[in-house]
Amino acid sequence: MTMPPADAEARRAIPPVICYPTETLPKPDLALYRAALSGAEVTATTLAPPRDACSFTVPAGHFFRITSVDGPQVGDLNLWNAHDLSERFYSGKTRALHGTHVTTGDRLWSSFPTLRPLATVVEDTLDWYGIDAFGGSVHDVIGTRCDPYTGNLLSGSQYHHCCHSNLIRALSAACDLPLAEAERHVHDVLNVFMCTGFTRDTGQYFMKASPVRPGDHLTFLAEIDLLGALSACPGGDCSSEHSSDTAACFPLQVEVLAPVTGALDGWQRPPPNGYDRTHGVT
Repeated sequence: MTMPPADAEARRAIPPVICYPTETLPKPDLALYRAALSGAEVTATTLAPPRDACSFTVPAGHFFRITSVDGPQVGDLNLWNAHDLSERFYSGKTRALHGTHVTTGDRLWSSFPTLRPLATVVEDTLDWYGIDAFGGSVHDVIGTRCDPYTGNLLSGSQYHHCCHSNLIRALSAACDLPLAEAERHVHDVLNVFMCTGFTRDTGQYFMKASPVRPGDHLTFLAEIDLLGALSACPGGDCSSEHSSDTAACFPLQVEVLAPVTGALDGWQRPPPNGYDRTHGVT
């Protein structure tokens, strides 16, 4: 290791600066959203089976709720514009704006060039968890998704029910796409219910047993027409390992809820980002 300079401690002591202050971000009207949710009715229900995935569609201005059923289980969520798969959830920008984990009031943002809210978290029954003594928290936007390529790299395995593959199959079936084309659209996820963080000594991504229990749920307002896919991770509650059939796994339920007419009066779909896209060329 390089010998530290004489002013090493002074350099370390420089205070951090938030990269993207969010005071000017448009704020969701959570009071309006919650009032609309209170009278909303379920219009569709689907299950992501253990070690598999489901797809679902949500019209703009409707809600979708992901619920743990039967046992503690984490899930990997992908979202797309239902009419244009090139507009999809952008976990990196969501992380930059809201932090490593999301909860009530945070939004899931879309990819360039639209960069707009896809969905807003309206309720989170695990919001009590906060950040634990290990630096862990729930619903992360830092993990990529378990995948067969990393498994093969590390152990030479050919495991086909990683979240990456589960999401590919779900999208392929939903859009009648060949697997290879569907794979191009599967992207970094929201790790629903997963408890994760970074170790303080080595900075490594860790997972620990999720605090989720049957009945816990995460509810969103769809800000645009959405196609979603949700994988019930082969890691179960992620207390031990993933990318295998070792862990106990349980289904995850997805409900779509329609608010009563007029409940969201004043709400508007977010427009695409206003940047002119000239990139300095005149």
